[in-house]
Amino acid sequence: AVKSKLQTVEGVKNVDVDLDNQVVRILGSSPVKTMTEALEQTGRKARLIGQGVPDDFLISAAVAEFKGPDIFGVVRLAQVNMELTRIEANFSGLSPGKHAWSINEFGDLTRGAASTGKLYSLPLGDLGTLDVDEKGEAFYSGPKEKLRVADLIGRAIAVYATEDKSDPGLTAAVIARSAGVG
Repeated sequence: AVKSKLQTVEGVKNVDVDLDNQVVRILGSSPVKTMTEALEQTGRKARLIGQGVPDDFLISAAVAEFKGPDIFGVVRLAQVNMELTRIEANFSGLSPGKHAWSINEFGDLTRGAASTGKLYSLPLGDLGTLDVDEKGEAFYSGPKEKLRVADLIGRAIAVYATEDKSDPGLTAAVIARSAGVG
């Protein structure tokens, strides 16, 4: 049922189901959220355990996890090719409205977002704004040209209270290497 459902999702090229380990491996270009929703429509719960490109890249995927206590989220970065990175993000606990977010120079979280330094390489580090709904949730999925995941490991993603990146920031998370494929 899982394989049949996932094969109907646009952008899915191959689905491999390992029943013994309860793992589904998907090769495709659909957003993680779309694939997760399709899988959950079969009555199962889904959790991403890794993401990446199976060949060609030394570091093809990275993740930044926001672990609260008020703001939770995960940002996934996957190298599509040498000139393009796909970014997917989910957040909860933010105030409704628009919030700037960016990739900053340092992964130093000693003073939260305030110690992550300046924007990493304009315009590459500028991620624009997150549109947060009335429940405090935001989802983003999109490409970023010229961004190389290998250059981001150890830096941080910061989220700001408003669209203005000059404030010290609400929260930040370090960008870490992610599992290759999952």
